[in-house]
Amino acid sequence: MRTVAAVRAQEINPARLTGLYRREFELCQVKSGETVVVLTDLAARREYVEAAFAAADDLGADIYEICVNAIPSWTKVGVPTVGKCKGTLDAIRQADILVCLHIPLFTAWLKEVMNGGTRVLMIIDAPDDLEQLLAPKGLKEAVKHAHGRLAQAREMRILSDAGTDLTVKCGEYPVMSQWGYADEPGHFDHWGGGHVHTFPNEGTANGTVVVQPGDIVVLPYCRYVQDPIRLEIRDGFIRKIEGGLDAKLMNDWLEDNRAHPGDMDGHAVSHLGWGLNPQARWYNIALNGDAPERSHASARTFPGNFLFSTGPNTQGGGKRRTKGHYDVPMRDCTVLLDNATVIERGKFVDPAMIVQRETR
Repeated sequence: MRTVAAVRAQEINPARLTGLYRREFELCQVKSGETVVVLTDLAARREYVEAAFAAADDLGADIYEICVNAIPSWTKVGVPTVGKCKGTLDAIRQADILVCLHIPLFTAWLKEVMNGGTRVLMIIDAPDDLEQLLAPKGLKEAVKHAHGRLAQAREMRILSDAGTDLTVKCGEYPVMSQWGYADEPGHFDHWGGGHVHTFPNEGTANGTVVVQPGDIVVLPYCRYVQDPIRLEIRDGFIRKIEGGLDAKLMNDWLEDNRAHPGDMDGHAVSHLGWGLNPQARWYNIALNGDAPERSHASARTFPGNFLFSTGPNTQGGGKRRTKGHYDVPMRDCTVLLDNATVIERGKFVDPAMIVQRETR
């Protein structure tokens, strides 16, 4: 007797993908005469390639595909998928916009492409989520405002009723922001994005972080936290991890990704920031299951979440390339910039960061 695994049905009609891609490409300012490169891998959705080709053609842009001989893993960031084959990096640098169907973050080649002015759009979420998370009106303006406030700050403090009290210094690394589409030269974005973050100054992160049940470990595990994790942080690094199952999962992942016994890079505090996209939903994992494809964007960008992370910082210009990367969107946190509150218990205090959700 054959058993068929239960799979949640895709809700969007596949025929609508081309229309969605056209809307996204229009937000990205794709125009007649431009060149679009679609960067794929052995596991890329073919319907995404077809939708991109149809949408670009409809807008009068030239488009072609580069498929790399790899399957970049969600749990292994920084895989250099481009540049090994002669001419691939040169070809992408000549494009007006790169559409990447896997995660290029923390790679050296991505920085080279962006420095040349090529726009980069990452598309890694499921079809239903692409429709739900398409940037609503006002999101870019809200993100730009949040970007400005974070860029001016020299200290960020994060508090929570659960016991979090973390302070970091800012300014050594640039602020990075995403509003869901790549419409400016050299800008990287993620369809479904809507958040800001920066990397703390080296060695300045100090305090305690308490990850609560209901917070999300979106990388590497894609799961709701079940029991509290208490992190003691000193001089930029996690020095102690305490708790139950979730603490053990975190500890073992970071330990197993040490390059050598004394390697602490995975335990370093990495990018810190918050989400602003009202189309994103904290409860997506409960609603749709724990497949990473359903949570790439929504878990990171739901409004008012504070994203705590560990590990690499090369995306901001640093030197840490560790695979010991941990992303934890946290709920109900208070965020202060130079002692001014911008988020209080997960709710925006600054009205310029609030964007209205669109019904879809």
